[in-house]
Amino acid sequence: MTTEIILPKWYDLHVHVRQGKDMGDYIQAQIDMGCAGILAMPNTKPPVGKLTEDSDLPYWSIENYLSQIKNTGGDLFKDIIVPLYLTKDTTPEMIKEGTDSGLLRACKYYPPHGTTNSDHGRPLKTFVENGVLRALEDHAIILCVHGEKHGLKGADYFDADTNAEKAFYLEEMPALAETYPNLKIVAEHITTKEAVDFVYQADDNVTASVTPQHLLYTVGSLLQGLKYHLYCLPLVKFEEDLTAIQQAITDPANNQFFAGTDSAPHTTKATPCGCAAGCFTGGCAPQLYAEGFEKAGCNLDDKDNQGRFRKFLCEIGPEFYGLNIPSETFSLIREASTCQPLKTKSGETVVPLPVGMERPELAWTLRI
Repeated sequence: MTTEIILPKWYDLHVHVRQGKDMGDYIQAQIDMGCAGILAMPNTKPPVGKLTEDSDLPYWSIENYLSQIKNTGGDLFKDIIVPLYLTKDTTPEMIKEGTDSGLLRACKYYPPHGTTNSDHGRPLKTFVENGVLRALEDHAIILCVHGEKHGLKGADYFDADTNAEKAFYLEEMPALAETYPNLKIVAEHITTKEAVDFVYQADDNVTASVTPQHLLYTVGSLLQGLKYHLYCLPLVKFEEDLTAIQQAITDPANNQFFAGTDSAPHTTKATPCGCAAGCFTGGCAPQLYAEGFEKAGCNLDDKDNQGRFRKFLCEIGPEFYGLNIPSETFSLIREASTCQPLKTKSGETVVPLPVGMERPELAWTLRI
């Protein structure tokens, strides 16, 4: 008998739906894979760095970006969270105002120049010194962390013995957690054993999101044949890191590691000035997560393992963010399917990660 896993519709708690003419296609790709809602990243141009449109700060507002998403197909979602991008202009007063209004539910820390459109980011110590992190703790606002140390030399940024994420979780995050013991933290798109260890050792106010690519691939997969569609930030790492992430999400006791795809569409991946960072997994993420579970030795024909998968994909993240788990469902069926490039209404093409890795065949079929 063919295995069918019936799951509640899930929340992708880290996704880029961008802006402009193709935004509706990216939102539809989320809906097509059973998403009940999203946490939409605020690294737009300009970034989502203020709360409402009546502020004169030179950024988009949460109010405005939420409206854009809803007016471009996102009105079908049950819930949408847009974090506030932490900039030089973020103040404790903004955190209180956003909390009181109900508009602010999370904030996003980007290391300066650490990834796509992170030029407005500031060093973490900025938000210690100006009281913003204390305000987040006081008002129970979630801090979403891009966990890489900034400003490193090449050998420190990525080397056999160290890298930007490893340094961040060994040197900066322990002090942050100690200083703000009640701060709710999501260690986003973790890639290293050190990040896994940090989350394991923390209290239950610290969680982590995991992407499909960091569950399936290593840096060798990226470099062998230069599979640039796997280029994302943070970079995929080594086998021991992959193993640590796989063990964390398939642990029967897991209540801290959950799904957040970091799906990032680029119509042009390789550019004259370098490779755009981000893997697009819209439309195929649950299938890839299922593949990752089984690659970790967790056979999804087994009912107990299906329960672990359900927790990871559908329950842990929503519970941390205070989201209702939907009654509506979708199914994963153990039948082969094929992943196709996304053709947008404007005529652009976005290549999903499996197609870019020259293995568009999927072991699972998704049905809604």
